[in-house]
Amino acid sequence: MKPRRASKARRQRAIAIFGGTFDPIHNGHIAVAKAALKRFRLDAIYFLPSSRPPHKEQRELAGFAHRYAMVCLACAGNSRFLPSLAEAPPEMGETHVFYSIETVQRFRREHPHERIYFILGADSFLEISTWKNYEALLDSCDFVIASRPGFKLEAFREAIPPYMLSSTAQRDRDAISLRKSAAHLLTTVWSHMSSTDIRRRRKNRKSIHALVPAPVEDYILKQALYL
Repeated sequence: MKPRRASKARRQRAIAIFGGTFDPIHNGHIAVAKAALKRFRLDAIYFLPSSRPPHKEQRELAGFAHRYAMVCLACAGNSRFLPSLAEAPPEMGETHVFYSIETVQRFRREHPHERIYFILGADSFLEISTWKNYEALLDSCDFVIASRPGFKLEAFREAIPPYMLSSTAQRDRDAISLRKSAAHLLTTVWSHMSSTDIRRRRKNRKSIHALVPAPVEDYILKQALYL
């Protein structure tokens, strides 16, 4: 008997890196992750709370242990949402700065056969040219831009040096073809929610119910965070 041929070629695994302070992680983050998971058929999204992002204002962050615990709680209901310590501070300190290019390179080493996406917000992508080694970063993986109403693809195209754009690919209304990668606009979900607003509500003793996952709300209340 002849061996059966595989009916389909094996699909390349796809993963995404979703970084941020997550101070705290909220339902807007989860909605973006779910939309990206569906659109790009992702096998996993790694949520990376950062000890100290280089572009954030120098405000006091909740302790890394708290932020990581909240990410773990938010991810618990989805087997493809994975909390990551890739940007954890050494020995749980709070001052180490991680750069995205270094994080992506680390994931490249650890996941050499997967297609890698990098999830970020519209405002962050518009400032990509200020990031460390941004040209290497743009070459290193695909990007998923969580957009908002009023943002047009052309604005994101203008944030990229012309020589890094693909000269042969046809224009797509939801994607920018780069010389070695692509930037995809995620327009199926958006939210006015922000971690800043949630912290402000807590400081003013207002409810954050339905703004963060229920286990995260419970954690914030029990730990008396953001008061």
